[in-house]
Amino acid sequence: MRLVMIGLGRMGGNMARRLMKAGHEIVAYDRDAQAVEKLVADGAIAATSVDDARAKAGTPAIWWVMLPHGEITDGMVEQIAAGSAAGDIVIDGGNSFYKDDIRRAKTLAEKGVHYVDVGTSGGVWGLERGYCMMIGGPEQVVRDLDPIFSALAPGMGTIPRTRGRAESGADARAENGYIHAGPAGAGHFVKMVHNGIEYGLMQAYAEGFDILKGKVSERLPEDQRYDLNLSDIAEVWRRGSVISSWLLDLTADALTTDGKLEKFSGNVADSGEGQWTIEAAMEEAVPANVLTTALFARYRSRVEHTFGEKVLSAMRFGFGGHVEMPQ
Repeated sequence: MRLVMIGLGRMGGNMARRLMKAGHEIVAYDRDAQAVEKLVADGAIAATSVDDARAKAGTPAIWWVMLPHGEITDGMVEQIAAGSAAGDIVIDGGNSFYKDDIRRAKTLAEKGVHYVDVGTSGGVWGLERGYCMMIGGPEQVVRDLDPIFSALAPGMGTIPRTRGRAESGADARAENGYIHAGPAGAGHFVKMVHNGIEYGLMQAYAEGFDILKGKVSERLPEDQRYDLNLSDIAEVWRRGSVISSWLLDLTADALTTDGKLEKFSGNVADSGEGQWTIEAAMEEAVPANVLTTALFARYRSRVEHTFGEKVLSAMRFGFGGHVEMPQ
């Protein structure tokens, strides 16, 4: 299939490369001409503008937008829609707010243009590992796009199958790393909650390693002080422990490279999805104590920094290439 990829940053560029490796054709556009040139070197078709991309798109035109949420994505979707024909498809694979998806889908539907939202997880490792995707939009349109989603997805890999799932008749797409979550906005809503949970998991690791590091403190009786090797602890927890995870893998990697995490500031940013998750919990009257505390910990990290917050920064750099280095 041929699709236009707009936004060739850390994820968009690698998603385009993974699709090309699977035999799909990519029309590449980004305001950064060098990003386009790099992708063209890997086999993409260059576009110098949205109009140029439209001329080179297939029929129906499939547009995949990978831009920051909010006004930037809104503006691009409006620009695409202005020249789109009935049957064209606009996919937002960024971190948009799900209520924006609902609004956009209704507006595009008036022109007969389909809108699909894709919550995408995989970070800078997605080219190699594949991307976990949570998809919202019309059922048949999502089915028609399956060759794209299956190429981006990680596949079953070596993860054991969940007991009884094969016999239950459940949707096989979930085992391959992507789902059709529901109508417009459902994909980004599920990804939003995913990121809220991510905050909580990261905060738990960060606080745990901060406690381990503090065990050598002079405030403790001398016979209760332990100068613990955090790199070894992270490594042993990776192997057979019930708290093993990819986030722990990234932590172990960071601690092995820089045991004191001196290259990280501890000033931890947030994408906005943690806040949206808490807002959804409030709308639904669902208690979300851990997720709320994890979000507030990030806010506080911008005032004063702990070792635990450096662990958070290290994890964010590990999976997403987010740079939070000391000034």
